[in-house]
Amino acid sequence: MEGPNVQIPISDKQDDPDADYADDSGIESSSDSDTTSLASFITKYRWENGRRYHAYRDGEYWYLEPATHPSLIVVILRQNLFFRGPNDEQAADLNDISHHLYTLILDGKLCLAPIGDNLQKVLDVGTGTGIWAIDFADQYPSAEVIGTDLSPMQPPFVPPNLRFEIDDCCSEWAYTKSSFDFIHVRGMYGSIADWPKFYGEVIAHLKPGGYYEQFEISVVPRSDDDTIKDGDPLDLWGKNAIEAGDKFGKTLQIVDLQKQYLIDANFEDVVEHRFKVPIGPWSSNTRLRQIGQWNQLMWEEGLEPWAMALYTRVLGVRPPEHVSYGSSLNGRMRG
Repeated sequence: MEGPNVQIPISDKQDDPDADYADDSGIESSSDSDTTSLASFITKYRWENGRRYHAYRDGEYWYLEPATHPSLIVVILRQNLFFRGPNDEQAADLNDISHHLYTLILDGKLCLAPIGDNLQKVLDVGTGTGIWAIDFADQYPSAEVIGTDLSPMQPPFVPPNLRFEIDDCCSEWAYTKSSFDFIHVRGMYGSIADWPKFYGEVIAHLKPGGYYEQFEISVVPRSDDDTIKDGDPLDLWGKNAIEAGDKFGKTLQIVDLQKQYLIDANFEDVVEHRFKVPIGPWSSNTRLRQIGQWNQLMWEEGLEPWAMALYTRVLGVRPPEHVSYGSSLNGRMRG
């Protein structure tokens, strides 16, 4: 096992005794020297190209018998991008924009798995700002919800049934086996090198009959009418992103690999949903037009943090060249 989890605890002390949310006073300080030193370290950040990145595990991400094995719902989204990278305020805003977009795509739902109402324990891996975990904890007050991430970028006020932990999901999990009713993952492409190992941890920690849901997205924009041609800025974006992920050793194509990986890991009832998501408000369909508006906003706000780390660190592109390419891609999206 590679080091301890560091928990961001919920304090019993509240400024308002009638408040619904607990006041989180920060990362727990402990008499244990390892935990204390780690807690101090993870709240330090590294700056690169004017953006802030987490320091803990720096560079790790960027942004079968019937009724005995858990079931799975897989949600796959195309023509949409959200890479992990910086953890500054701009990145937090982008995380929240993407959450709203995903919720619109799922018609206001937080998940598609038939999880029922009697959940006891839920894990949100790669929680980011924690916005999904917060909404889920509000919606399921009887469930104990845990959100994990490498970055301590979660808010100070959270529902009393939710806690956040700084943890590397690629290490051996420290939780009790067969203890979770539901495990949720969203947008973790480019973050995990060994997906079969990760899925092994997931299935080992789900209760029999529990559910796992993964919402992933394609980094390759596509068009039904062949408007994205070879050499188009959007076409180059997809090709460059895949190349960078392969060089980095953490595939950005998990969207097309995960179903078979999950079947190989002995999940049962693997269900895959695919959604086409427009970029921009061009659709005549009212719902898709709204989704397209939010998707374009996410592109415009997210292009720099998506590309900065992979383009400059992995592909060797100088920041001025990166900015020039970003301008051409933004121009292409606006038509």
